[in-house]
Amino acid sequence: QVQLVESGGGLVQAGGSLRLSCAASGDSFSSYTMGWFRQAPQKDREFVASLTRGGATTYYADFVEGRFTISRDNAKKTVYLQMDSLKADDTAIYYCAAHAGLSAQSMRTFPISRLEYWGQGTQVTVSS
Repeated sequence: QVQLVESGGGLVQAGGSLRLSCAASGDSFSSYTMGWFRQAPQKDREFVASLTRGGATTYYADFVEGRFTISRDNAKKTVYLQMDSLKADDTAIYYCAAHAGLSAQSMRTFPISRLEYWGQGTQVTVSS
């Protein structure tokens, strides 16, 4: 099993940057595909980004448009989401997720309710 704790959210002006972190505890962090998702008020949770177990290959939702970068440090058991050029529409609770035996590419469309592990989320608010 793995436990996930997000941090790094906050209030930022449009055009600003934030770096989210997701710290994992438990064994075999490097065996999990990791991803970031977000949920805005009155909206469904949606995929943001994912990366392979080694971190070499990344996938992003179309709305990211080159503004976000997902990365991981397996030695520190942490996955990051660097968010630049933030927009008001990026306001949401951001969650990290982990799933073993799932490719990073498949995580883009995998049923969210079936992802194995979730953090508690971190609020990101972008003021316009």
